Amino acid sequence: MSNLQEIQDELQSKRKELQHELNRIDAAISALSGLSRQSATASSNGAGHTGRRILSIGARRRIAAAQRARWAKVRAQKKGSVVAGPKKHRVMSLDARRRIAAAQRARWAKVRAQKKAA
Repeated sequence: MSNLQEIQDELQSKRKELQHELNRIDAAISALSGLSRQSATASSNGAGHTGRRILSIGARRRIAAAQRARWAKVRAQKKGSVVAGPKKHRVMSLDARRRIAAAQRARWAKVRAQKKAA
Protein backbone atom coordinates (compact mmCIF):
# COMPACT_ATOMS: atom_id res chain seq x y z
CA MET A 1 0.00 0.00 0.00
CA SER A 2 2.82 2.38 0.78
CA ASN A 3 4.13 1.73 -2.71
CA LEU A 4 0.88 3.02 -4.20
CA GLN A 5 1.03 6.07 -1.96
CA GLU A 6 4.59 6.85 -3.15
CA ILE A 7 3.52 6.53 -6.79
CA GLN A 8 0.53 8.81 -6.17
CA ASP A 9 2.70 11.41 -4.43
CA GLU A 10 5.26 11.26 -7.25
CA LEU A 11 2.55 11.72 -9.90
CA GLN A 12 1.05 14.67 -8.01
CA SER A 13 4.43 16.36 -7.72
CA LYS A 14 5.04 15.77 -11.44
CA ARG A 15 1.60 17.24 -12.13
CA LYS A 16 2.48 20.38 -10.10
CA GLU A 17 5.74 20.75 -12.03
CA LEU A 18 3.95 20.41 -15.36
CA GLN A 19 1.24 22.85 -14.25
CA HIS A 20 3.95 25.35 -13.26
CA GLU A 21 5.67 24.83 -16.66
CA LEU A 22 2.36 25.29 -18.46
CA ASN A 23 1.70 28.56 -16.60
CA ARG A 24 5.12 29.87 -17.63
CA ILE A 25 4.51 28.92 -21.28
CA ASP A 26 1.07 30.61 -21.20
CA ALA A 27 2.65 33.76 -19.77
CA ALA A 28 5.30 33.76 -22.51
CA ILE A 29 2.68 33.28 -25.21
CA SER A 30 0.51 36.11 -23.91
CA ALA A 31 3.54 38.40 -23.64
CA LEU A 32 4.52 37.64 -27.24
CA SER A 33 0.93 38.11 -28.42
CA GLY A 34 0.79 41.48 -26.73
CA LEU A 35 4.04 42.53 -28.38
CA SER A 36 2.90 41.43 -31.83
CA ARG A 37 -0.41 43.28 -31.44
CA GLN A 38 1.35 46.43 -30.30
CA SER A 39 3.86 46.33 -33.15
CA ALA A 40 1.13 45.64 -35.73
CA THR A 41 -1.00 48.58 -34.61
CA ALA A 42 1.99 50.87 -34.20
CA SER A 43 3.24 50.09 -37.69
CA SER A 44 -0.19 50.43 -39.30
CA ASN A 45 -0.94 53.99 -38.23
CA GLY A 46 1.47 54.96 -35.48
CA ALA A 47 -1.20 55.98 -32.98
CA GLY A 48 -2.27 52.61 -31.65
CA HIS A 49 -5.64 52.77 -33.44
CA THR A 50 -6.94 49.99 -35.61
CA GLY A 51 -8.61 50.44 -38.97
CA ARG A 52 -8.49 53.41 -41.31
CA ARG A 53 -7.08 56.80 -40.47
CA ILE A 54 -9.56 59.55 -39.72
CA LEU A 55 -8.85 62.81 -41.49
CA SER A 56 -10.32 66.14 -40.57
CA ILE A 57 -12.62 67.91 -43.01
CA GLY A 58 -9.97 70.55 -43.62
CA ALA A 59 -7.35 67.92 -44.42
CA ARG A 60 -9.67 66.20 -46.88
CA ARG A 61 -10.42 69.53 -48.56
CA ARG A 62 -6.71 70.33 -48.89
CA ILE A 63 -6.04 66.89 -50.38
CA ALA A 64 -8.94 67.29 -52.82
CA ALA A 65 -7.76 70.75 -53.86
CA ALA A 66 -4.24 69.45 -54.44
CA GLN A 67 -5.58 66.59 -56.56
CA ARG A 68 -7.72 68.99 -58.62
CA ALA A 69 -4.62 71.12 -59.21
CA ARG A 70 -2.65 68.06 -60.36
CA TRP A 71 -5.37 67.10 -62.83
CA ALA A 72 -5.62 70.67 -64.11
CA LYS A 73 -1.87 70.62 -64.75
CA VAL A 74 -2.16 67.34 -66.67
CA ARG A 75 -5.02 68.70 -68.78
CA ALA A 76 -3.10 71.88 -69.52
CA GLN A 77 -0.10 69.87 -70.69
CA LYS A 78 -2.31 67.76 -72.94
CA LYS A 79 -3.95 70.84 -74.38
CA GLY A 80 -0.59 72.50 -75.09
CA SER A 81 0.98 69.49 -76.80
CA VAL A 82 -0.21 68.11 -80.10
CA VAL A 83 -2.14 64.99 -79.25
CA ALA A 84 -3.29 62.82 -82.12
CA GLY A 85 -6.95 62.30 -81.38
CA PRO A 86 -9.44 60.30 -83.36
CA LYS A 87 -9.62 61.32 -86.99
CA LYS A 88 -12.66 63.22 -88.10
CA HIS A 89 -14.83 61.43 -90.60
CA ARG A 90 -14.71 62.81 -94.08
CA VAL A 91 -17.99 64.16 -95.33
CA MET A 92 -19.03 62.92 -98.75
CA SER A 93 -21.10 65.11 -101.00
CA LEU A 94 -24.58 63.93 -101.95
CA ASP A 95 -23.63 63.77 -105.64
CA ALA A 96 -20.61 61.54 -104.89
CA ARG A 97 -22.74 59.27 -102.75
CA ARG A 98 -25.29 58.89 -105.59
CA ARG A 99 -22.55 58.05 -108.13
CA ILE A 100 -21.13 55.35 -105.79
CA ALA A 101 -24.59 53.89 -105.22
CA ALA A 102 -25.31 53.81 -108.98
CA ALA A 103 -21.97 52.09 -109.66
CA GLN A 104 -22.71 49.49 -106.97
CA ARG A 105 -26.16 48.81 -108.44
CA ALA A 106 -24.56 48.35 -111.86
CA ARG A 107 -22.04 45.85 -110.42
CA TRP A 108 -24.80 43.83 -108.77
CA ALA A 109 -26.87 43.89 -111.98
CA LYS A 110 -23.85 42.50 -113.83
CA VAL A 111 -23.46 39.70 -111.21
CA ARG A 112 -27.14 38.80 -111.49
CA ALA A 113 -26.95 38.76 -115.28
CA GLN A 114 -23.98 36.38 -115.18
CA LYS A 115 -25.90 34.07 -112.82
CA LYS A 116 -28.91 34.08 -115.13
CA ALA A 117 -26.75 33.28 -118.16
CA ALA A 118 -25.10 30.34 -116.40
